[in-house]
Amino acid sequence: MAKKPFRVHGVSNSLWNEDLAPIAREDRTWGAYQFGSLWVAMSVCIPTYMLASGLIAAGMSWKQALGTILLGNVIVLIPMILNAHAGAKYGIPFPVYVRASFGVLGANVPAVLRALVACGWFGIQCWIGGLAIFSMVKVVAPGIAGDAVWYCFAAFWLLNMLVVVRGIETIKAIQAVGAPFMLIVGLALLFWMVGRAGGFGVVLASAAEFQPAAGAATPNFWKLFVPSLTGIVGFWATVALNIPDFTRYARSQKAQMVGQALGLPPAMTLYSFIGIAVTAATVIVTPNHKAIWNPIDLIASFHQPVIAMIGLVALLLATLNTNVAANVVSPSNDFSNLKPSLISFKMGGLITGVLGVLCMPWRLAADPDRYINGWLVGYSGLLGPIAGVMIVDYFIVRRRSLDVEGLYVRGGQYEYVGGFNLKAIAALVAGVVVALVGLFVAPLHWLYEYAWFVGFGVAGGVYLLLMSGPTERAVNPPTPLLIPVRGFGGEGA
Repeated sequence: MAKKPFRVHGVSNSLWNEDLAPIAREDRTWGAYQFGSLWVAMSVCIPTYMLASGLIAAGMSWKQALGTILLGNVIVLIPMILNAHAGAKYGIPFPVYVRASFGVLGANVPAVLRALVACGWFGIQCWIGGLAIFSMVKVVAPGIAGDAVWYCFAAFWLLNMLVVVRGIETIKAIQAVGAPFMLIVGLALLFWMVGRAGGFGVVLASAAEFQPAAGAATPNFWKLFVPSLTGIVGFWATVALNIPDFTRYARSQKAQMVGQALGLPPAMTLYSFIGIAVTAATVIVTPNHKAIWNPIDLIASFHQPVIAMIGLVALLLATLNTNVAANVVSPSNDFSNLKPSLISFKMGGLITGVLGVLCMPWRLAADPDRYINGWLVGYSGLLGPIAGVMIVDYFIVRRRSLDVEGLYVRGGQYEYVGGFNLKAIAALVAGVVVALVGLFVAPLHWLYEYAWFVGFGVAGGVYLLLMSGPTERAVNPPTPLLIPVRGFGGEGA
């Protein structure tokens, strides 16, 4: 029997469609396992595997790199869980949630910023997936031309678009199956390579030799640590904003909190360790004793075609898992928020795919310095201020109380001035300017190294100060409309 929709007065069709509507209480079915699987699926990917390599290449020891990765993920878990609360309580996605702080139209500013970063990540993951397919093809046809990598890139892009078209339930199904499979494959690769190399003791001793020069890390560690920690926080700063897109499906607050806490830091740290240990083993077992950081290159170098194909298929599944979960769901909703009556979730996903190609991902991931200090740290200065405004607004200004119907109307309490909360936008601009000013003013470069933290603190502080004064309210009452809407009937815990 079909569920009866709630009928809500005042919902504007310029702010609502089925993809942006609240999830009804009875339809919120994700438990701790689903959220743990989500993070395993997103964390077990090639960029995670290679993250430690960028830190070690810069001069850290493997222990310092692993500790920095763990600390960064514990830190980013805090805003992740805080922003997740509204999604689990009210069943609303990120672009609707952010209307409370930025206004029903002003929400498009942070939503589009988040979406554009996701497009860059989407392109990077598609490029990595294309390289994996190219490596698979080379196993079967070693003489294939190098230009074929572009066809492989296009093929993986199309595969991602197919998942988008099939919708959120397909994404959930892929994660449920792919997460444990990928973890098993990663652990199997670890123990197989370590066994060939002579055991963990031998491998970790070899890993200690990754550092370029003896003693180089001690005086340089803190100079490396700060931007590296910021980059690691920036790695998941995107999902720290749009986590309500997932927690809106949560059975309870406990389910999303436990699932995320048990999923994110352990999975990231474990897979980074696998990357370090397996790479150290390659120094011992490969004929030229050269470290192979890229798992695509490593698996493609195996002389057993069956093993190579299984490994590369696993990498492909990992990349697909991460891409559709971390880089498709949010921008699809964000672009839909621009014009809900015209842009659905699926159309938003297609827009994401096109922009992901236009950002030229092969350049973004060209080298470790550009990847960490340019890409990760740079965009963290854009997203940190958004998180600061959102968290201060929800937990301090509104004390976790939202008028859900008001988030979908023009002329309501979230109208502010013409749909924009100018105070939130001013705080956002202040946070971004202070976070990124170090790119242009050399003596202030240290601010850029702390970009996410600086932007978060400045924007949150400015917003709290501005919102302590009188708040603009809508001049005109909302125009009553009668639209069948499901989901406005039950808050979560």
